[in-house]
Amino acid sequence: MIAASVFVIFPLCLAIAAFSDLFTMTIPNRISVILILSFFAIALLTGLPLGQFGNHVVGALAVFVVCFVLFATNTMGGGDAKLLTATALWFGFNPALVEFLGYVGLMGGAASLVILMIRAQSDTILAIGIPVPNSILLAKKIPYGIAIAIGGFLAFPSSPIFMAALESLK
Repeated sequence: MIAASVFVIFPLCLAIAAFSDLFTMTIPNRISVILILSFFAIALLTGLPLGQFGNHVVGALAVFVVCFVLFATNTMGGGDAKLLTATALWFGFNPALVEFLGYVGLMGGAASLVILMIRAQSDTILAIGIPVPNSILLAKKIPYGIAIAIGGFLAFPSSPIFMAALESLK
């Protein structure tokens, strides 16, 4: 049961965040709250050792500090910062977090390029009638929640909590 919640909650929250960011340019706070509370519940129910639990909290705090600076300098949106921090909690302060952040960076760069190319051709896209969300065509920001979600999907199998859940099924 706990393993199933690990395999469902994390990906579902990231998918909802990505779609919400794509279509509305906002990431609801409840998604980050659900990620945080469900991580704490899963850690408690699985008996995650205090040292490993602290490792996860330290990883999230490190990401939060960087995100706070980026938000304060108006480089990153608040929803993106909260989602990135909540997601980092599931990885902990270890190589899986570095892998996750690397994927987020790569996917964010790729998404930014694609979105900027689409925006450069927005007149043609609108004239032809290709269905593209207005948030992609008209907004001045990049929906980075998409990159966070894809990075999370790609790195999640190497996260300690995923591996522990997989191990519990054996």
